[in-house]
Amino acid sequence: MRNFFEFDRHGASYRQEFLAGLTTFFTLSYIIVVNPAILEAAGMPRGASMTATILTAVFGTVLMGFYAKRPFAVAPYMGENAFVAYTVVKTLGYSWQTALGAILVSGVLFTFITLTGARKWLAEAIPPTLKHSFAVGIGLFLAFLGLIDMGVVALGVPDAPVQLANLARTPVLCSFAGLVVTAILLVRKVKGALFIGIALTTIAMFALGLIPAPAQIFSLPPSLEPLFLQLDIKGAFTWGFIGVILSVLVLDFADTMGTLIGLSARARLLDENGNLPEIEKPMLVDALATTAAALFGTTTAGVFIESASGIEQGGKTGFTALVVAAFFLLALFFAPILTMVPPQAYGPVLVLVGMFMIESAGHFDFGDYTELLPAFLTIVMMLFTFNIGVGITMGFISWVVIKALAGRGREISAGMTALALLSATFYIFYPYH
Repeated sequence: MRNFFEFDRHGASYRQEFLAGLTTFFTLSYIIVVNPAILEAAGMPRGASMTATILTAVFGTVLMGFYAKRPFAVAPYMGENAFVAYTVVKTLGYSWQTALGAILVSGVLFTFITLTGARKWLAEAIPPTLKHSFAVGIGLFLAFLGLIDMGVVALGVPDAPVQLANLARTPVLCSFAGLVVTAILLVRKVKGALFIGIALTTIAMFALGLIPAPAQIFSLPPSLEPLFLQLDIKGAFTWGFIGVILSVLVLDFADTMGTLIGLSARARLLDENGNLPEIEKPMLVDALATTAAALFGTTTAGVFIESASGIEQGGKTGFTALVVAAFFLLALFFAPILTMVPPQAYGPVLVLVGMFMIESAGHFDFGDYTELLPAFLTIVMMLFTFNIGVGITMGFISWVVIKALAGRGREISAGMTALALLSATFYIFYPYH
């Protein structure tokens, strides 16, 4: 197993990889509860949805570990789940069965274009500045999520969408203490600092009575039957649904590509040209995970940005992913105890990981506005639309347009032209409401 994951080449160890996987899981475990809660708005049974969420994560993450050998966790995407529940079902009036049909179609299409090599060709066509902007944008996005989880940032009023929350509340103070302790552990280079920070904050909040003890430790997983293979593929091929399929396709494409490159940049997995070697492998995992997600009964799946927490903990190989998958599998039977970790415990970790990832801004050429402006638009659109895919597609379009208008069309490759046109279809066919 050690030779299979090339521990020696990566400077990895079982202890390091286990801690990395454990940290990623606890940072990501909220998806077990949050994804079913969002999809319940579309009429999908919460219990079955939880089982579908976990099985999708196990399937995709095991495949990532054994086949792609990367330290990335795979799970149903946040954002895409809300798009399906609130836009496709509640606003446009389609059934969740038809939405699952669209997700299956997009997964099959992804698998096809990955096997043909088209996705690798497109990924390698992205200019270095945009690749680094993905890492910076994702880092700031993570930090924003972390501040929300800590209770520092709250929803505001229409003219000021976010505002400072009440910092005097005990859970927020505990979270701040967790941030300080974790930061000190990092400064002192303590192994497992991020996981220790999550554990200590959770224990402190439990001791103070801020989170309840689980009603039970062991529970049987809810039946998958209400969702398994409940797809309406025929309904997904109606003319009015084309915009939905294209939106799902482009969002998943952009999310996965940006997340893969951003995380790989932070993990030092990119080569001298800024490309991820054998990128087609994690891309194929993403495509197959999305296909499996539709069959299990949940939304688009792919590489999760919270994998950055495990990478910062030293995760470098696919063994990290296998540890994450093992804990997701345990969550099928120990969900009450594994999901007791509150947002205030892992929020500080997301903030610190966001700090690590903005290092990529050092690669920006601040003197070349044809490079800087698309990178800037990528970052701010990720944050201010609360959607990674929107930021990345805006980056593709603006890079090509600005280069062309600046008289530097010779720098535009066929791959970037294709990415810009694909991204444009998202804005043309997106089912606005």
